[in-house]
Amino acid sequence: MTPLWTSAEIEQATGGVASAAFEVRGITFDSREVGPGDLFVAMPGTVTDGHVFVDGAFVSGAAGALVSQPVSGPHVLIPDVAQALTALATAARERTSARLVGVTGSVGKTSTKEALAAALERSCRGQVHRSVKSYNNHTGVPLSLARMPRDSRYAVLEMGMNNRGEIAALTRLVRPHIAIITALAPAHIENLGSMEAIAAAKAEVFEGLQPGGIAIVPEETEQRDQLVKAARRHAAEVITFGGSDADVAALHAVRADNGGSLITARLLESELTYTVSQRGEHWVSNSLAVLAAVEALGADLAAAGLALADMGGLKGRGERRRIKVEGGSALLIDESYNANAASMAATLKSLGEERGASRRIAVLGPMREVGAQSDTLHAGLAPAIMGAHVDRLILIGEEFRPLEQALGGAVPLERAMDADDATDRLKKLLAPGDAVLVKASNSVGLARLVEAVAGGAACST
Repeated sequence: MTPLWTSAEIEQATGGVASAAFEVRGITFDSREVGPGDLFVAMPGTVTDGHVFVDGAFVSGAAGALVSQPVSGPHVLIPDVAQALTALATAARERTSARLVGVTGSVGKTSTKEALAAALERSCRGQVHRSVKSYNNHTGVPLSLARMPRDSRYAVLEMGMNNRGEIAALTRLVRPHIAIITALAPAHIENLGSMEAIAAAKAEVFEGLQPGGIAIVPEETEQRDQLVKAARRHAAEVITFGGSDADVAALHAVRADNGGSLITARLLESELTYTVSQRGEHWVSNSLAVLAAVEALGADLAAAGLALADMGGLKGRGERRRIKVEGGSALLIDESYNANAASMAATLKSLGEERGASRRIAVLGPMREVGAQSDTLHAGLAPAIMGAHVDRLILIGEEFRPLEQALGGAVPLERAMDADDATDRLKKLLAPGDAVLVKASNSVGLARLVEAVAGGAACST
């Protein structure tokens, strides 16, 4: 098997010094994820320095370590571990002939990244690289690049941000051939101040486009013209998706038998009828962004359509679990990873469309990093809750006081102090036939609730 990196290559890329010759097949900076043959990157941390875990990494099978102080096992010694990881990422980018796609946005970037990787993988087995989890920041993106196999044909990398300038730095490292912005929403508005500022921060992704690069932007956003104008400064072509006037649009979209959507899409040079297994109108938009990228890459559109039909749920982003309750079973919809106003409304609408549910229950935690707009945004969920015909609510945190007032007693609700309290309340409430939506910003910790209630339950079909 061709190694991902040799110690000599790591030396050359980072300017470090190897203690011995070794080869690695993978890279991680999380000691809990170390597997046989991996390079363990001993990243400095705000709480614990990664060097504390080097010995444990070798016990787990690490073939070498990237360190800034000598250790007992095979290693490359460098002055600054974080800078060395970025240097390794730069070397990975320079040696690859892969076509790279950068994905950012306020809503749907991880789902779109996963769907696009699956769509490309369908016709290029084993030659598609992607960032895992939500590794989309100043450490996650370099790690994802450094992990890219040298024979990759395509790579799909996610980029996120909290402030201006962060995506600009990431996209100049990735240097994508195609840059996608998914939907925009008031995420991080506490830091950025306005939707226009959020759009400008996301539009930084175009700054790293390669010559001849293509920008893919959402049609149905108030900042559409702002995004297109920014894209034209760097892109040879701008493709819009999502609205009826977009370059890539849904001509028809109806509910499919499996609960997803059956779509006929108008592309730049053809039409395609396909099914998306995932539920919700937001997935129609995600799929159009995916197909726009597949067509721009010249990849197999028919295979991409098949991949979209076969996609399973993503943990924390719509994964569906059938769980046992006394007297039968209930459906748990896991949207615990993140939340903003747009994604809250979209997933609540999907909950309302659950056929055959005896009750619709929503366990909602607060949306974070929304600053002075918190009261308005939380209260603004009332129409979505009413429209979804939610039968019972469990609300976590003081941020939901304005929502409680806006509902005015129209929906029976319970208030929970935290995720653990919400878990106890949900367990007492669950009954056969219930459909339960769990959604909050990741920091609320509702993933713990999902595991406590569902455990190892299998995803529903």
